[in-house]
Amino acid sequence: MDRINKMKRIIGCAVALCLVGLSANAADYVMWGGSISRNMYNPNEKNIAAKWDISAGENVKWKAQLGTQSYGNPIVYKGKVFVGTNNGHPRDPKVEGDKGIVMAFSESDGKFLWQAVHDKLPSGRVNDWPEQGICSTPCVENDRIYYVTNRCEVVCYDVEGKLIWKLDMMKELGVFPHNMSNCSPIIVGDRVFIITSNGVDEAHHFIPAPEAPSFLACDKNTGKVLWTNNLPDNHILHGEWSNPSYGEVNGKGQVYFAGGDGWLYALSPDKGELIWKFDCNPKEAVYMLGPKGTRNHIITTPVFYNNQVFVSVGEDPEHGEGPGHFYCIDATKTGDVTATGKVWGFDKIKRSISTCSIKDGLVYQSDLSGFLYCLDLKTGKEIWTHDVLAAVWSSPTLIDGKIFLSNEDGDVVVLAEGKEKKELGKSSVDNASYTTPTAANGVLYVANGSELFAIAPGAGKPASGGK
Repeated sequence: MDRINKMKRIIGCAVALCLVGLSANAADYVMWGGSISRNMYNPNEKNIAAKWDISAGENVKWKAQLGTQSYGNPIVYKGKVFVGTNNGHPRDPKVEGDKGIVMAFSESDGKFLWQAVHDKLPSGRVNDWPEQGICSTPCVENDRIYYVTNRCEVVCYDVEGKLIWKLDMMKELGVFPHNMSNCSPIIVGDRVFIITSNGVDEAHHFIPAPEAPSFLACDKNTGKVLWTNNLPDNHILHGEWSNPSYGEVNGKGQVYFAGGDGWLYALSPDKGELIWKFDCNPKEAVYMLGPKGTRNHIITTPVFYNNQVFVSVGEDPEHGEGPGHFYCIDATKTGDVTATGKVWGFDKIKRSISTCSIKDGLVYQSDLSGFLYCLDLKTGKEIWTHDVLAAVWSSPTLIDGKIFLSNEDGDVVVLAEGKEKKELGKSSVDNASYTTPTAANGVLYVANGSELFAIAPGAGKPASGGK
């Protein structure tokens, strides 16, 4: 595949109400996954459209022009919609060339409000792949928006576009991001948790910065680094493009980081100390670039649910399809829990960069090969499988009793939740979609590379405000 599209395969992936008391509207959607547990289930929405027609305007409330490549999922907060993209369709004629962009739109009509602009790194594609834009999905709390830029910076803006603080992870911490920095942050208390995207050199021969942190926590008010952790140091296989998640086990917090070595790590949120770790690949697995490799790292986001963590393994899809694994892990243990912490594993799945959704004893998980699986929560037994007929980088998100899953053909397939497989609709967004549909305040948001659509039952043709 064309390398300029590389990160399309990595960010599929991309947001309900945060569990830590965000000052948002009740049905705003303020982060990747909707909550710090990252379960791709939105419990707040009703009457979300299962079908639409972009060309006819049926059920399309408005549409807005993005750049030419967009990977981060839209979030909604207090009347504004925020989404990452590039500068392929410049909003400001003074801002020329390749940039990382976060755009803000009016929730009511799609009117463009403001944008944050980030220059590309001079080191080029090894750290900042051309045309990829901002791949991070922002997190919003108390009128502040947090995300990771294409320049490997953690930034905090207010919701009107004023920069509050910035942490440059390359300059200040020595991080060497491979191809792209993309982490979608979470906030717990006063801490922002980040995966740094530290990785290998351009030739994939060595790790330039093995001592640099892979995981960190910083103060949400100032950006001050509170702790760092350089696991898995010199064992990174390729890059680190997952997102952190959080859970409380027996009253104590755990923050979950997917390592670039294919291990899942649970760390203490206050000091970053190891609580437990789990190897998500078989012992005999061997890592190599391309489809012949059997060991994978982790691009999907771990999901915490009832003292268990759910995670799948995957690989940069530029290197092809391959064998995958999907695990349910007991989060109550300590130490190396590879042998003792596995509740169940599902090995039929291929490489995946999608994050799962969980509800009513069922787990929904997709893979890069385009299959959506419904599994029993307790046993991991396969209940049904659905082929969406194209590669999948997005995540199955459960909204209003429906499972929404977009694919590379530009279709959004909608199935009914539950043990009986039933397709409710399939609608096009005209071009390939590498983001996950999200919903807030009765509206579904779906993006392709260059446009964002607001979908609502009974809406007419797109309003001109977002054009």
